Amino acid sequence: MTPSKLKRVVSDCLDEFYRRRIKVLSSLELEKTLKRKNPYLFRAIGMQDASEIVSSLLSAYTSSSDEGIFGDAFFEPLAKAVSGGKVAPSEGVDVAIEDSTTYRAIAVKSGPSVFNSQSRRRQMQDFQSLRSRLTKLRKHFDALVGYSYGNKNSPATTDKIFRELAGQEFWAEITGDEDFYLHIISAMESKPTEHKAKYIQEWDKAKNRFVREFAEKYCLADGSIDWGKILKLNSGRKPKAKRRTK
Repeated sequence: MTPSKLKRVVSDCLDEFYRRRIKVLSSLELEKTLKRKNPYLFRAIGMQDASEIVSSLLSAYTSSSDEGIFGDAFFEPLAKAVSGGKVAPSEGVDVAIEDSTTYRAIAVKSGPSVFNSQSRRRQMQDFQSLRSRLTKLRKHFDALVGYSYGNKNSPATTDKIFRELAGQEFWAEITGDEDFYLHIISAMESKPTEHKAKYIQEWDKAKNRFVREFAEKYCLADGSIDWGKILKLNSGRKPKAKRRTK
């Protein structure tokens, strides 16, 4: 892929990443966000300012969601574009690269810490399902989990049917360029800065919206935080559903 084409692909991926980031901010709801956080921790570290609590809520939520959004909106489409592969015909597999002897099925992940035991088992099942469907091709089936950053390289084993490659190794595998992982970040150029101003505007709007609602619902008449009300929302026993009578 030429540098100019890579810049276009990276630019498009960043556009989509920021579109989704802004959509998340504009659709966030204070109560749902409060239910996910630890009010005891906020109280323990001395938070008494509604604006401070809201900023912490927004920062924690967006930091968590950004990783997932970036994987879906940036890394996955980028891997498809630069590998010359096609969309794999299977859940849990993102890219398929096929030649005369080998069918390479690739699951693109962000960093190397995405799996727990259950999700790893599910990934193996997804690969096994695709391999079973492709037996008639009579080609070597090469299952690969590619981590877009970090270091985690391991071969397939008797109890794990897929290989794992991370960072430089992964991008070099699908592009043939040992320095491709460096080209990605260089190709971003000024695009993140161009998007940042709009994102900050949306962040400020979300913060102002949350602060206003927080003050109305979770502050006492003297302006102090009503921790009891927050705890009831976050941790209180939910009313049991009434049984229907015939």
